[in-house]
Amino acid sequence: MNKYPIWKYAIIAVALLVSIVYATPNLFGEAPVVQVSGARASVKVDDALRAQLEAAVKAAGIALAGVDVAEGQATFHFADTDTQIKAREIIQAKVGPGYVVALNLQSSTPAWLQALGAKPMYLGLDLRGGVHFLLQVDMRAAANKSVERYLGDVRSLLRDKKIYYSGLAREGDRVTMRFRERDQRDAAQKLIVKEMPDLTLREQDGGEESVIVATIRPEVVKREQELALQQNIQTLRNRVNELGVAEPIIQQQGADRIVVQLAGVQDPGRAKEILGRTATLEVRMVSEEHASGPGQNAFAAYQNQPAPFGTDKYLDAEGATVLVKKTVVITGDRIKDAQPGFDQRDNRPVVSMQLDDTGGRIMRQTTRENLKKRMGMMLVERNSVVVLTWPVIQEEFGNRFQISGIGDVQEARNLALLLRAGALAAPMDIIEERTVGPSLGAENITKGFRSVVYGFIAIGLFMIAYYALFGVISVVALAANLLFLIALLSMLQATLTLPGIAAIALAIGMAIDANVLINERVREELRAGMSPQMAIQAGYERAFDTIFDSNITTLIAGLALLAFGSGPVRGFAVVHCLGILTSIFSAVMVSRGIVNLVYGGRRKVAKVSIGNTEWHKKAAA
Repeated sequence: MNKYPIWKYAIIAVALLVSIVYATPNLFGEAPVVQVSGARASVKVDDALRAQLEAAVKAAGIALAGVDVAEGQATFHFADTDTQIKAREIIQAKVGPGYVVALNLQSSTPAWLQALGAKPMYLGLDLRGGVHFLLQVDMRAAANKSVERYLGDVRSLLRDKKIYYSGLAREGDRVTMRFRERDQRDAAQKLIVKEMPDLTLREQDGGEESVIVATIRPEVVKREQELALQQNIQTLRNRVNELGVAEPIIQQQGADRIVVQLAGVQDPGRAKEILGRTATLEVRMVSEEHASGPGQNAFAAYQNQPAPFGTDKYLDAEGATVLVKKTVVITGDRIKDAQPGFDQRDNRPVVSMQLDDTGGRIMRQTTRENLKKRMGMMLVERNSVVVLTWPVIQEEFGNRFQISGIGDVQEARNLALLLRAGALAAPMDIIEERTVGPSLGAENITKGFRSVVYGFIAIGLFMIAYYALFGVISVVALAANLLFLIALLSMLQATLTLPGIAAIALAIGMAIDANVLINERVREELRAGMSPQMAIQAGYERAFDTIFDSNITTLIAGLALLAFGSGPVRGFAVVHCLGILTSIFSAVMVSRGIVNLVYGGRRKVAKVSIGNTEWHKKAAA
C-alpha cells in the first residue's frame, strides 16, 4: 500500500547526490592570498620575478602555502590574514612601481569539484569582509555636460542645413545664437523648434544682430540628471563585473548618491583603483599651429613649458608631448561598441570603434574639414589622460574607425573592455569609506553557523522525543532540506549575507512545521481507528493541501520582499523563497520515501512508532 515507485526514489537519490556535490565546496572555505599583476597589460609576472618574490618572502621567515603563476599574474597563498598582510608589505617593497600588489581571498575548493562547476556560495560584505563606498554624483556637472552636448548638436544642425550664424556660444546654462540676417534667424528658430523640442527658445535684443537664447526645459534637466545617475550605476556595474569582483552591490541611495560594496576586497586602495578606472574616449584635433616639425617630437619645445592658450598638453603612449585643442569633437558617450582586433595592413593590435548616428555625423564632418591634419584619440581615466594615437586624417570617415598605437593584444582587450563599459555621465567623489575586516566577517559566520546548528539540534531533540521514529525521519528530512537549500544557493551563485543566515534558520522552522502537520495527521487517523498503513497514507495525503496552502501564502510574502526590497531585505527574501520550495520537497517527498522504506514493505503493521497516541486520546477526551 505504501510503496514508492522506483522513479521517485531515483529522483530523491539524484537530488541528494547533486546536492552533496554542489554543497561540498562550502566546507573548504577561502585562503588569504596576495596577487601580483602588472600595472599595464604589457607588464607580466614571469617565473624569474615569481622566484625572486618567493625567496624574499621565505627570507623574512613567512611560511608560504603555495604559489601559482597564470596569465601573467602571480598568486601567493598563506595560512592566515596576519601572515598575508606581512607578506604583502615585503612583496610591495620588492616589485617596484610597475606592478599592482593586492590582498584577496581565494576559494580552496579542489580542482576536481571546480571542473564539475561546483563553487561555494558568494558571501556578502558582512560575512566575507570587504569595502563599502558611498559616492556623491556631481549633478551640476551632469547639467553642464548636457548644455555642452546641446551646443554641439545645435552647431552641427545649423551647419548641415547651411544656416549662417555670426556667433554661437554657451553662457552659463544657456546656448546663445547670433545672426546678422533676420531670415537666417527665423529659419534657425523654426528648425530648432522642430528638431530639438527639449529646448525652449526666446529672442533677445542684441543691437544690430538678432539673438536667440536656448535653454533646456526643467523637466528635461531633471530627467537627464536621473539618467546620468543610472548611467553611472550601470557603468560601475559593468566595469566591476568584468574585472571579476564577485557579486558587487551597486545601487542608488537618495537622489544623487551611489552605494558600492565589494565583498572580498581587503585592500581599499585597490578597490578605489577599480572604481576609478572607468575610462572613456575623447577625440580632439591636434594643435598643429604650435608644432615645430613633423613626427613624434613636433611639440618637444613645450615639454617643460605650459600649454598655449586654447590648448591642453598631454603625453602619448611613448611619453612624447602632444598639444591638443580644448574643443572636444566626440566623447565616449557616443560609443556603441568597441572590439579588439588586428590591422589588416601590419597585423598590429587595434580597437575597432562604432559610434551612434550623432557621433558618426560629427566625425564625418570633422574629418571632411580637416583632411591631412592630425586627430588625437585620448583615453581619459580618473586623474589621467593618455593620447593613445594622433594619426593624420587620410580620408573622411564616420560611424566606424580604428584606434591603433596599442602595445599588445591584451592591452587592446582591456581598452575595448573599458570603452564598452561606458563613460561616467557625471563625475563622482567618494564621501564615505568603510572597511569590514575578514576577522569580523569570520565572527559573523561563526555566530550565524552556531545559531543554525543549535536551532537544528533543539528541533531535532524535540521531534525525536515527541514523535519517536517518525521524529527521527523528520530530522533526516530536515537535514536533507538544509542540504538542498545550501546546494541551490551554491548552484545559483547567490550571495549569502547575515540576513540570509537568519532566513536559513527560519527555513528550518518552516520545514519542520510541515513534518509536524503530517505526524499529527497520522496520529489523528490512528486515533480514529484506521490501520497503521491506511493512517500513514491518509496522513500524508490530507496534510498535503494544508502544507501547500501555508507555504504558498508565505512564498507570496517572500516574493513581495524580493520585488520591493533591497540590500539585506532582498538577501533574506532570496534564501527564504528557496527555503520554502526545498521544505515542501523534503517534507512531502523525502520523508514519505523514508517512511515507505521503513513500513511500506510489510504486509501487516501492528504498531507505528509515532509517540504515545494513547496519551493523546486521553488528552482529547
